[in-house]
Amino acid sequence: MLLVTKSTLAATLAWIVSYYGLDAQSPAFAPFSAVMIMYATVYQSVTQSLRYVGAVAAGVAVQAALGFLAGPDLLTFVLVAIIALSIGRTRVLGVQGPQAATAAFFAFSTYSSTTDNMTRISQLGQIVLLVLIGCVIGTAVNITIAPPLRYRSAEYSVRILARALCDLTADIHPVLREGAPDADTTARWRERANQSDGLIAQARAGLRTAEESIHYNPRRLLKRHRGHLTFQGYETVLNALERTLSQLASLTRSLDQWGQEESEHEYRHFLDRYAAFLEAISTIANALSALDEKELGRQTENLDGLVRDALTRRREVAEAAGARSLPLADPTRPYGALVIEATRLMEEIQYTSDTLHSWVRA
Repeated sequence: MLLVTKSTLAATLAWIVSYYGLDAQSPAFAPFSAVMIMYATVYQSVTQSLRYVGAVAAGVAVQAALGFLAGPDLLTFVLVAIIALSIGRTRVLGVQGPQAATAAFFAFSTYSSTTDNMTRISQLGQIVLLVLIGCVIGTAVNITIAPPLRYRSAEYSVRILARALCDLTADIHPVLREGAPDADTTARWRERANQSDGLIAQARAGLRTAEESIHYNPRRLLKRHRGHLTFQGYETVLNALERTLSQLASLTRSLDQWGQEESEHEYRHFLDRYAAFLEAISTIANALSALDEKELGRQTENLDGLVRDALTRRREVAEAAGARSLPLADPTRPYGALVIEATRLMEEIQYTSDTLHSWVRA
């Protein structure tokens, strides 16, 4: 609603300036541009407005050069299209690249509808001026009226991955307590674990949005926001959770290789201890999924106890494997790999907890 309101205000102001102030022939360019660069962060508004103005100026310049050299005929239009579309493919203009061709086509239409060269120059220059006015007004409105700060996006990024970790481990540990999982169940776990790439990309996009919201934003100068100058803590936790999900994917692959011919009386206690360990991991992930910076001190203290419990459960896994003399060194059996995966998973969880502690102390 805020973005819609600000876009409406920016478009209205741009229309007033272009229609009533300049009496422009095509005043809609200004409000259209004002809305085009109204992004979720001030940083994006500034950078995209520069690219947008550059794309429009390039497109108009191509049309002006070819139009005055060759005239407004079909061959000129073809050449304008080829050059403008090629310019739009450059990395400098980014997502605004197609606007070069759009501007060139509008400029060609304007050029063709007039016969006087001075009028043509005036009209083509007016297109660039209107776009510039719209971008300036749109950026100014976005900066001065509740400029967006996306601090919560960083928290949500951590929560996304923590919730994925919590949900999968919560599904695995009850089944392991019942005994060896069947092939269909382990295949389903493995597939879910391998689908975490999309969640990771979503989480990283949220973190980037939070980082971008700081740049050029006057609200960051307010006292209550000065502690958010960097998001290194969130990024470190996010990296650790990403590695944790990777370890969980490896763990599910080991479970998927479980042989149904294993003797139940040998591994039943081992699976029970492994289920207890994964349950402890699920509890930690659930705590991380509720991460709130305002409550971070209390949450890290609670996390300490959960991590200690998980460490105990991890030791019990190793002890259960040793007590039953399970073939840990046999690469064709899953036990050794599962013990190693539990150790690595615990290391990442411990690192996440330590990172949060360092963050709170800082």
